[in-house]
Amino acid sequence: MEKLVNDFSFGLFFWQIIVLVVLILLLKKFAWKPILDALNDREQGIQDALDSAEKARKEMQNLQADNENLMKEARMERDNMIKEAREIKEKMISEAREEAQKEGEKMILQAKATIQNEKNAALADIKNQVATLSMQIAEKVVREQLSSDAKQEKLVEDMLDDVTLN
Repeated sequence: MEKLVNDFSFGLFFWQIIVLVVLILLLKKFAWKPILDALNDREQGIQDALDSAEKARKEMQNLQADNENLMKEARMERDNMIKEAREIKEKMISEAREEAQKEGEKMILQAKATIQNEKNAALADIKNQVATLSMQIAEKVVREQLSSDAKQEKLVEDMLDDVTLN
């Protein structure tokens, strides 16, 4: 350091200052403005990118909020559809149950009517058979009683005695 201080020369110092001033003027004229413009452009680009990122972040938040709203609406719609399906199912089961009950009652009434008809037909058939059998028995009894002339005369007399004349 001593050597630097001892070797000091005013002429060299003067020329170095002139070179420095010329260099600063040249830089100011030719390089300073383009460098500042480039820095300003870079700063503007960075600011635009930050603004775009902020805008994208806000849009993303809006999209997420919209997505959540859509999901809520979809869930509500799904729940409503499930509720309606359950109501329709219950209604269909109820209607089917009522229809089956009505059909069962109708079948029971038809069965009762059929049974009554069969019963009446059976009773009529039995009456017919009893009447036929009674006729056959009466015919045999009458033949037996009317086999001789004396029995026939006695029967006619008994019948005449039973008839009352006015």
